[in-house]
Amino acid sequence: MAFENLTSRFQMALRRLTGKARLSESDIDEMMKEVRLSLLEADVNYKVVKEFTDEVKQQAYGEKILKGLNPGQQVVKIVNDELVKLMGSETVELKFNPNGMTVMLMVGLQGAGKTTTAGKLANFIRKNYNKKPLLIAADIYRPAAIEQLQTVGKQLDIPVFEKGKIKPATIVTEGLDYARTNGFDLVIIDTAGRLHIDVDMMEEIKNIETISHPHEVLLTVDAMTGQDAVNVAKTFHEALKLTGCILTKLDGDTRGGAALSIRKITNVPIKFSGTGEKLTEIEVFHPERMASRILGMGDIMSLVEKATAEIDEDEALSMMEKMMSGKFNYNDLLKQMKMIKRMGKFSGLLKMLPGMSAMGDLDQVDDRQLIFIEAIINSMTDEEKKNPDLIERSSSRRNRIANGSGRSTTEVGRLISTLDKQKKMMQRFQNMNPDNIQNMAQGGGFQPKESRAMRRAKKKGGR
Repeated sequence: MAFENLTSRFQMALRRLTGKARLSESDIDEMMKEVRLSLLEADVNYKVVKEFTDEVKQQAYGEKILKGLNPGQQVVKIVNDELVKLMGSETVELKFNPNGMTVMLMVGLQGAGKTTTAGKLANFIRKNYNKKPLLIAADIYRPAAIEQLQTVGKQLDIPVFEKGKIKPATIVTEGLDYARTNGFDLVIIDTAGRLHIDVDMMEEIKNIETISHPHEVLLTVDAMTGQDAVNVAKTFHEALKLTGCILTKLDGDTRGGAALSIRKITNVPIKFSGTGEKLTEIEVFHPERMASRILGMGDIMSLVEKATAEIDEDEALSMMEKMMSGKFNYNDLLKQMKMIKRMGKFSGLLKMLPGMSAMGDLDQVDDRQLIFIEAIINSMTDEEKKNPDLIERSSSRRNRIANGSGRSTTEVGRLISTLDKQKKMMQRFQNMNPDNIQNMAQGGGFQPKESRAMRRAKKKGGR
């Protein structure tokens, strides 16, 4: 995952300060030396690193910090605030045409994930802004680029306009006419990328921009390219006046320097980030949430949003009631696992929880474990799924289930233990005082809107 090493180095550096009652300038100097090295290793632009560290030091040297209460925590807050500022301070929304069709132009180098991102973006906007999208295939150079966009469109049930390998300008002109005639209110144009920036490429994209009059010109940048991503962004911005960037492959083994450099150097806001291979795995880029992730503080708000988007509240309420009734079984556990899978990679979800980044390499958490658990449950009889005690009391049943699923009896035993722990945890939750339940919810540092599930849980806890 992006920032993995940066997060651990930042945490090590800041941990030296957080336990101290008083700080000296030498304490801060030592911490900032580690922070500077961490940022450079993450491939953050040198000028950006220098400005960032100078700003943090200037604020941290103040008398309020050096002689105040909890000086370490105050320094952490300064670092967090400067990281947010570095990435743009505020979330920058997409611009839509209020009086008709919105046109978005996707640009970037070949291999950055532009075609897939065009589909992801169209799907995201359709879902969150209730738009009717059309994708235009204007990349006539890369082999199978048109077919790839058609495949993406088919998977998402989004129409794709293509005219084969004629001039891109003609494709775009006819595509826009088709969109207006057929009632589409969002058009996303997938343009050709190159392995490097060249004059012909820029002239072609400028021509398409002139024809389409886009409301958004979005550069797709591979986060793994590091500082080169900044140079690419500068060149495209000079030619096209970009309105935003989309960082892809932030879930990969990348140092993440592009996210910390692009906004500062080009003043082009990062609007989205690609967080996985699935066509639903794209997120609005929130500078304050990304800063929190980098410092290992988690990202509770994004986790809540994922859950809200992917899990129906009635479904969640039904699951909670079943768990608290003491009759939670393997059928229910299987439903629960499928709910989790809809939210994305399990390792990614764990990283959104405060403090989890300190638990080691979460990328080693294997999502295939969920598949293995499904295989074990599917090897049970209907009666065993409904009545977990049957398996717990019988070694012959456990052996049969292990053989049927191709897993070990140890894994079957681990699954039995998991179900048992969930039951016990929910029993403790049921017996808690309602005020304690509310305090638990607020322990993550945010005030959640009280859902029906929470109200029902509090009523049960108050009995």
